[in-house]
Amino acid sequence: MADETLLSARGLTLHFGAIPALVDVDADLWPGEVLAVVGESGSGKSTLLNVLAGRMAPDAGAVWYRDPIGALHDVHAMPAPALRTLHRSDWGFVHQNPRENLRMAVTAGGNVGERLMARGSRHYGDIRAEAISWLRQVEIDAGRVDDFPRTFSGGMLQRLQIARTLVTHPRLVFMDEPTGGLDVSVQARLLDLIRTLVRRLGIAAVLVTHDLAVARLLAHRIMVMQRGRVVESGLTDRVLDDPKHEYTQLLVSSVLSA
Repeated sequence: MADETLLSARGLTLHFGAIPALVDVDADLWPGEVLAVVGESGSGKSTLLNVLAGRMAPDAGAVWYRDPIGALHDVHAMPAPALRTLHRSDWGFVHQNPRENLRMAVTAGGNVGERLMARGSRHYGDIRAEAISWLRQVEIDAGRVDDFPRTFSGGMLQRLQIARTLVTHPRLVFMDEPTGGLDVSVQARLLDLIRTLVRRLGIAAVLVTHDLAVARLLAHRIMVMQRGRVVESGLTDRVLDDPKHEYTQLLVSSVLSA
């Protein structure tokens, strides 16, 4: 594992039957860095995200995480309770469909407060105050703290999911197409919010997206995947402005000609 990296993967390989989903993938993430993983549908980017997050086990290879005191942990060798604790504290996950991460029968404030309670908070007044603070930070009217998510729009649901994820100040967040399925105007507002919060909190993130504009706006570095392989990687502007691999060139040109 490279010195001081927050997360590091080596030789990740995974097959679904005869289909290669990941082929000898290496990846590194430094504290406070946003890494975008891009590619067409079926390229392996979401599979890689799930393997890095410990939600899916590879056939071969390893993922290492460096905790706040500098100790290294083999993510896929961690006991299940320890991995769940990690996801409730140091890590967060933002799904494309916020309903996968929200409890629709629990109020907006309750959704945010639950993550604080999972971390050990018990004072109701403090939990509620923190939930209200985070609703405001994601541009949701604090007066809706007792409303149920089913009354929220798609963009509001995604912002509520972000508040629920970031309330514990995780060091690392995994984001799977966080703006997918939203209207263009809603996407722009959400992207600006994510960029502001990630930078202000110094969060590291692995972002999966098929949208190169999203990658350019949010990510410091980019990895381009094709059929389970990383075909190109580097600083985001360098890769997108001067792509070397023919597949990356095709992706960039398809955006420019759209």
